[in-house]
Formats: sequence, structure tokens, C-alpha cells
Amino acid sequence: MKLTTEIKESIDRSILCWLATVSNKNIPNVSPKEIFNYYETDKIIVANIASPQTVINIKQNTNVCISFIDILVQKGFQIKGKAKIIEKADFEFPEMEKILTKMTGGNFPFSTITEIKVEKVKKIVAPKYILYPETTESEQIESAKKTYGFKNKL
Repeated sequence: MKLTTEIKESIDRSILCWLATVSNKNIPNVSPKEIFNYYETDKIIVANIASPQTVINIKQNTNVCISFIDILVQKGFQIKGKAKIIEKADFEFPEMEKILTKMTGGNFPFSTITEIKVEKVKKIVAPKYILYPETTESEQIESAKKTYGFKNKL
């Protein structure tokens, strides 16, 4: 399944995602990830900075779910797919590393990358959009700023 322009733009606006994995004993793990991006037409890549359980789980069970939202607009995506761990010796690593290192400024070293091949996509929207369909994104942004105590400079 290909990543649409809408999904890519949502990734660009999201500053954090949550990666859910499951061990071979069916023990779930959800881990926040700050350094992630899209790759090629159908993959998301995530820098494994402090992710030992995530890496272990993916090596045992490749099924994953990654979710991300724009925290002010409160829209985003849930993506399910198959993950694999890309090691430094793998041919894809240098190109992926370049994309992710640009995001970290080189301040967060990582030795592996999680690659997620997209299989299913589901939109995430705040309940307010459903309960009050006339809600605009501008109104939602202002509401979120007030709720979370953001200054007007955002």
C-alpha cells in the first residue's frame, strides 16, 4: 500500500509517534518515537535510539502498529504493517540513516532502524470532529491551544 500525500504531510507535521509491538509471548509494548519519517512509496522508518524492547519484539513478531497525530489539529493516522530491523551492514541503512540523522542533527546516535512496510491505514480524528461536524481545523487548533495551555505564538 502506498503512502499518500496526505499521510506524508501528516508525518511531516507530527513530532511524536507511538510504535506498538508484541512479543512472541503476546506481551504488548508501546514506545514513543521522535525520529521517524516516510521512505520510498510504502514504508515508514524509525530510528532505534533507546528501543531495546521494540527491537527484541520485532525480531520475534513483525506485526506492528504506528500512530501519529498533529497535536493541535488532532488528526493523523494509524498504520499497521510488517516491520524489520535494518542493521548497519544492510544495503539500505546508509540512505535511511541520512534521512533520520538530518532530523537529529547527529545528536542522537542509533545503530539500527525499524522499517515498516505499510499494509493498512486508518485515519485518526478527534471525537469533536465527529460529534460536531461543523468544527473547523482552525477552531480545533484554538481549542487545543487553550486546553493544553499553549501560548498564542504557536
